[in-house]
Amino acid sequence: MLPVEEARARIIAALTPTAAETVTLAEGAGRVLARPVAARLTQPPADVSAMDGYAVRAADAVEGASLALIGAAPAGRPFEGTVGSGQAVRIFTGGFVPDGADAILLQEDATASGGSVRVNETVKAGRHIRRRGLDFSEGSEVLPAGRKLTARDIGLAAAANNPWLAVHRRPRIGILATGDEIALPGDPIPPGGIVSSNAHALAALVRVSGGDPVVLPIAPDDTAAIAEVAATAHAFDMLVTTGGASVGEHDLIQSALGGEGFELGFWKIAMRPGKPLIWGRLGRTPVLGLPGNPVSALVCAVVFLIPALGKLSGLPGAPAPTRRVISGVALVENDKRADHLRAILAVDAAGRMVATPAATQDSSMLATLARADALVLRAPYAPAVEAGAEVEAILLGELGV
Repeated sequence: MLPVEEARARIIAALTPTAAETVTLAEGAGRVLARPVAARLTQPPADVSAMDGYAVRAADAVEGASLALIGAAPAGRPFEGTVGSGQAVRIFTGGFVPDGADAILLQEDATASGGSVRVNETVKAGRHIRRRGLDFSEGSEVLPAGRKLTARDIGLAAAANNPWLAVHRRPRIGILATGDEIALPGDPIPPGGIVSSNAHALAALVRVSGGDPVVLPIAPDDTAAIAEVAATAHAFDMLVTTGGASVGEHDLIQSALGGEGFELGFWKIAMRPGKPLIWGRLGRTPVLGLPGNPVSALVCAVVFLIPALGKLSGLPGAPAPTRRVISGVALVENDKRADHLRAILAVDAAGRMVATPAATQDSSMLATLARADALVLRAPYAPAVEAGAEVEAILLGELGV
């Protein structure tokens, strides 16, 4: 069985980011830049006032001085003259500093009367002036390629006068559920059957992780039916299957796809839940075969599919971030498989985050996973720990799943 870290590294190494496409600013949030964003102007475009007050010459603006008020410079309407000795111009935040002025006298430090302004506090040169190019200069890179765009980044791109962005195309992920026993929600359930949840859960996970999911019709446990679906694989950036990945008589993914040119990369991971995982390639399309048990499928998706989606989207494909938390219960020594314990989070009186794994960790119990806030990670052969010990955990809410 392959270690989790090695399996994930092999998956990420085999993937190539999608091509670039051009989108509007409104469509850019959450996307990954395929090319850097450069400023198309200088910001601010001139020296501007950082406060409401008066543009003055610092040499004249000493306490007790009286200055002649010769005009105003509100934002968007620059004063066209020059501030000379003993003069001042009324100015507002964002207004261009007039020629001749080298400081801003705050309005609360001044008394205006008629056509003059009395200085109530001495001003220093350069005070309250934002210099031209303080934020960025025309032609400078404001956002690097490979950055996942936040609302703040969209604001910066807009301020830099960029109406369009070059981003990686959202990965198109085909999702195929297999099995004679499964039915779609709301459809008649066959004798001995169950309702299919995996395809819908995986589609939601793909969507919140930056991909475009395409849920394919359920394929029965029939080699020909599964192979027929394989003919559509070229339309996807990755094909994700669920079920049919184990060693049972009806676990047909490998045999069905093998006839279509499927090349197996590896099979079986030293993890729990999720041991029967398949990775390979069908022509140019990567194939990730997830287990059929719903918890196993989703845990494997967190561990492998989310990083893969990141790589396809233009990110490095890093594993889900972990946090140090306090175990709410004692944990026994682990065996040779990395464990992912579904746990509920709480904050104790000391303000520490406490993760309490569910008493039953059966891989069929989707309700337990839905209630969980975290996956507590237990490395192979991890020693037993007492309640109150620190452990590593993936916080599911941080992933949006």
